[in-house]
Amino acid sequence: MTTKKLHLWDILALGFMTFALFLGAGNIIFPPMVGLSAGEQLWPAALGFLLTGVGLPLLTVVALARVGGGMPALTAPLGKAAGIALGVAVYLCIGPLFATPRTATVSFAMGVAPFVGDTPVNLLIFTCVYFALVLLLSLYPGKLMDNIGKIITPVLILALAIVGGAAFFLPTGVLSAATGNYVHQPLAEGFLQGYQTMDALGALVFGVVIVNAIKSQGIHDARLHTRYAIAAGVIAALGLGLVYISLVYLGAHNAHLAANASTGVEVLTRYVEHTFGNPGLWLLATVILLACLTTGVGLVSACGVYFSQLLPLSYRAVVILISAFSLGAANLGLAQLIAIAVPVLYTIYPVAIALVGLNLLSRCWRNPRTVFAPVLLVALIFGLVDGLKAAELQAWIPSLLLSLPGASMGLGWLLPVLVACALAAAFDRVRPCPPSRAAH
Repeated sequence: MTTKKLHLWDILALGFMTFALFLGAGNIIFPPMVGLSAGEQLWPAALGFLLTGVGLPLLTVVALARVGGGMPALTAPLGKAAGIALGVAVYLCIGPLFATPRTATVSFAMGVAPFVGDTPVNLLIFTCVYFALVLLLSLYPGKLMDNIGKIITPVLILALAIVGGAAFFLPTGVLSAATGNYVHQPLAEGFLQGYQTMDALGALVFGVVIVNAIKSQGIHDARLHTRYAIAAGVIAALGLGLVYISLVYLGAHNAHLAANASTGVEVLTRYVEHTFGNPGLWLLATVILLACLTTGVGLVSACGVYFSQLLPLSYRAVVILISAFSLGAANLGLAQLIAIAVPVLYTIYPVAIALVGLNLLSRCWRNPRTVFAPVLLVALIFGLVDGLKAAELQAWIPSLLLSLPGASMGLGWLLPVLVACALAAAFDRVRPCPPSRAAH
């Protein structure tokens, strides 16, 4: 019996779909602000941003592909209860609490508000239409590769190529001076700003969407699932890297157009309007609407699959509930969503990074639970410290924790996690191997 394989165009379509799933609200609004603030420190800041915005998602897709594409497999060494708790936290952050509503608010702020006005009524009308479309596309997850990978994404890539090319060939000014933390630690600051794209968290939930898209093409060989998922991740990473570099470059070279901007929305809008006039605003609206819609569909679909397996509810029911909740959250407004999300992301990202790293090194552990449990607990504790700092609640944090190496850069969790990993790995080596492993 001949094993069915994907053709080159199908692999490219899968990669395009993966790229479109990742390219959402945060991917577009944060890079220009990095460039605006980094100025002459553009390249180290961009490198830091790429590490969390591209490197971590790619590693996450690889880890997920190796274990079968699902969050439950990644968290299995923690035990069922702890694994579910971590999975629910990630899915809620990347789904109805933050990322999914943000796709709608950014779509409105950049793609619609410049034409109709930024009013609560207009936002409500737009989000109703937006989530109706998200719901419609999410109800048929088996069609995602065809609808997104082969139809929507090529249009999106063309529009992005025009904006990205203009950033390099049509700058309106020169590099400005670096500001804030970018003056002395641009790499670390860019790394932390990459958290806000939520790409690493998105990769944790998109793994199952990617594998399901491969299965929908009649591919049943698990080894091919892994191979094609990794290929899709590489294609998506290359695309995201080009987008990020062009948008960071745009922000760094056009500071005079948006000197007092508080979000990347203002930076992009002012540049595009200055360079292309009203047609540019329509082009930007197309980019934003397509990028956010595809990401919104991917997030709702992934949450639908996860929670329908966890709860006594059908996939259709979960998708409807998540779309409705996201609609309500989106009407809080973009600034409020970002302000609430930042402390949560600073808390959960160290855990997600540690989880992916431990899975990539899974062949090194004799008893994975011995390593996973203490390392992720340490990551959570020190992630909470960074979350409290981001929420400006330093008074709640012992001074000793604030003096850890990297703490001033928001990376105080890194050394404790590495130490915990080394100690847990050593203990894993000296304790007797479990009978189930020994038998093999």
